[in-house]
Amino acid sequence: MNVIADGKVRESDKTIVKVGLDQRSYEIAIGRGVLPTLGHRIKALRPQARTAIVTDRTVARYWLKPTEQALAEAGVETTHIVVGEGEGSKSYGVLEDVCEGLIAAKIERNDLVVALGGGVIGDLAGFAASIVRRGLDFVQVPTSLLAQVDSSVGGKTGINSPQGKNLIGAFHQPILVLADTSVLDTLSPRQFRAGYAEVAKYGLLGDLPFFEWLEKNHAGIFSGGNEREQAIAISCRAKAAIVARDERETGDRALLNLGHTFGHALEAATGFSDRLFHGEGVAIGMTLAAEFSARRGLISQDDVVRVGRHLATAGLPTRLQDIAGFGQEGIGTADSLLALMFQDKKVKRGKLTFILLQALGRAVIVNDVDPASVRDFLADKLAA
Repeated sequence: MNVIADGKVRESDKTIVKVGLDQRSYEIAIGRGVLPTLGHRIKALRPQARTAIVTDRTVARYWLKPTEQALAEAGVETTHIVVGEGEGSKSYGVLEDVCEGLIAAKIERNDLVVALGGGVIGDLAGFAASIVRRGLDFVQVPTSLLAQVDSSVGGKTGINSPQGKNLIGAFHQPILVLADTSVLDTLSPRQFRAGYAEVAKYGLLGDLPFFEWLEKNHAGIFSGGNEREQAIAISCRAKAAIVARDERETGDRALLNLGHTFGHALEAATGFSDRLFHGEGVAIGMTLAAEFSARRGLISQDDVVRVGRHLATAGLPTRLQDIAGFGQEGIGTADSLLALMFQDKKVKRGKLTFILLQALGRAVIVNDVDPASVRDFLADKLAA
């Protein structure tokens, strides 16, 4: 995944990234101002298709009309379904609303669903597309940094269960991803920071030169400079390569879950609420994964400090105590967090699996981790 040479990003890593899945291959178009091309791209892929845009109230306020206009200019007929924002929309009830909305709009099997929003909308709309009329094609138009670099790519769709994150879902690949970097200008600083955690993840799990580049250039990503498009393209290219090798997460695609076993448990413990955004959970989770790796003798304490320092410099939480309301509401006990981890999708025959760091830029899958060691580790972190 090394895409940086001599400290410079190659131009070939910009604009178009292809996800190679044979007949189901698709392109990720990346750039400032590419949203107006959506209708023409859809027209080229599905000349007769009608579309249904699924979005949330906040995104609709900024980007629904421009998206509808882009479709109308290409002669693509469209309707829309608007849901509430936030992780709470990844639920059975909202999934039912979206499915019934698609059916009521007479969206047929040769039509398209357009997921216009962040990771929640992409997961929700993609899952609805996978099950309505036994499968509709869909297009991802991610509007958050997290969605542009991670959740819009690779075909994971789904909703949450009260028992855990993303436990109901399907693999359902989009036919196109359109990542307009200008839409990120309307994100709140907190949302943008949360997405940055997933960018840093790609460096930590498999590309040390990229992580080193981020340490020097992350300010440009936040300010909207050329570094933003470069980082998004590099992240998408890294994920596309892994997805092409392991679409269904039977092997090294699990590496993309660095920080997520801890992070998903923390999201569940905080009720999938605004107390902890997904990317914030991943940031804390990656720091914990680095600390747990050091405890197992895989990396040095200096490496742990470096991971935490970079994430904190980017404005991300790195400790359990950084979670909103930790001092008042808490996040449960070591035993309750461990119980949530046992709902992780990487659990095999009741055995815990963790993605840990063998070095900065080299993650490894560690199976059959002793639960007692995890419980002790969590207890130490809760008491810190």
